[in-house]
Amino acid sequence: MGQAADLLSSLTGCVTLSSHKWQASHSIAPQEVSMARTAGLRRWIRHTLAALLMMSPSVAWSQAAGPADAPLRLKIVGGLADVSQYLRYEEPFWRRRLPEASGGRIQAEIAPFDRSGIRAQEMLALMRLGVVPFGTALLAIVSTEEPEFNAVDLPTVNPDMTALRRTVELYRPHLEELLAERYDVELLAVYTYPAQVLFCRSAFSGLSDLAGRRIRTSSVGQSEMFAALGATPVVIPFGETLAALRSGVVECAVTGTLSANAIGLHEVTSHMHGMAITWGLSIFGANRAAWNALPDWARTLIRTELAGLEREIWDAAEIETGEGFACNAGQAACTNGRRGNVAIVPVTEADQARRLRLLTETVLPGWVRRCGEACVNAWNTRLAPALGVTAQPD
Repeated sequence: MGQAADLLSSLTGCVTLSSHKWQASHSIAPQEVSMARTAGLRRWIRHTLAALLMMSPSVAWSQAAGPADAPLRLKIVGGLADVSQYLRYEEPFWRRRLPEASGGRIQAEIAPFDRSGIRAQEMLALMRLGVVPFGTALLAIVSTEEPEFNAVDLPTVNPDMTALRRTVELYRPHLEELLAERYDVELLAVYTYPAQVLFCRSAFSGLSDLAGRRIRTSSVGQSEMFAALGATPVVIPFGETLAALRSGVVECAVTGTLSANAIGLHEVTSHMHGMAITWGLSIFGANRAAWNALPDWARTLIRTELAGLEREIWDAAEIETGEGFACNAGQAACTNGRRGNVAIVPVTEADQARRLRLLTETVLPGWVRRCGEACVNAWNTRLAPALGVTAQPD
């Protein structure tokens, strides 16, 4: 019981600290922070600890129970519910593919994090404490407290899939180090969603033609980028994007090519830009105690199979990015969406030049202000030689 009490105290402190950081990063007075959100997470923690207390120590860490010849049982927290990555790849992998590959020696249960009572901002902290032994963290969300994680998906860094693959390959060893040192987490995979691009209700010719427009964004970096272009960024949840465009709250929106089609943006917009603004990376990892508690054969098999899953998810993201363009534009290549009549604005040399100026003059300096000297060193060591863009101390 003493260890459980210590863990509850640590978790509660984590919640409180995260709430304070959230307040500071959003410039909101303490009394304006939703107490229900914090209280809900604390209730979830207490329920989780109560369940853990009913388990043996080996179950609490590795989810393995029963005699030596019994199957290992893993609890997985996956990515976003109801999107292609989870439904077509993550869920079938853990429920069917891994059990089959292991000859039934590994059984797994998986649930999307947004239906598991877990706030995305708390994922790494809960993994560090072992409450979530195997989990998926969205970099754009956890980077509100750890900006260094999101260097690989800052706006304008990766205008296409080729650039994204190169950036992640270069930065991945640093992600592994950060996760191990700060959160005691073993990095097992890096996933990506399809490209997020700009949609507008009226015609535009490129990045330099957006001044004065109200644009839906989903992150600080996106907002800084469009403000530098003379536009007015408005942070709006994804689920409210279509209504905001229909009502005129915003004139443009940044979102995924195929997810935009799924919610009907092709019905209310006329033009979309061909350049990826961001992508939406996530990391899958394990609490190191839980990971090391597994037998060697299981760790080897899981790593091998996860490498295959990762390749499939990346290939699918590239295909779905193209299919999103095809469906929104009403092209024959559209097979998994609804055909629209949206014009694709080509990426010009002027757009590429403006993208680099935005990166060097706005996006990178803003990230450095939020992140500090360690991020300058990480960027200049890992990414600057290949990208040709150097980060300067604030």
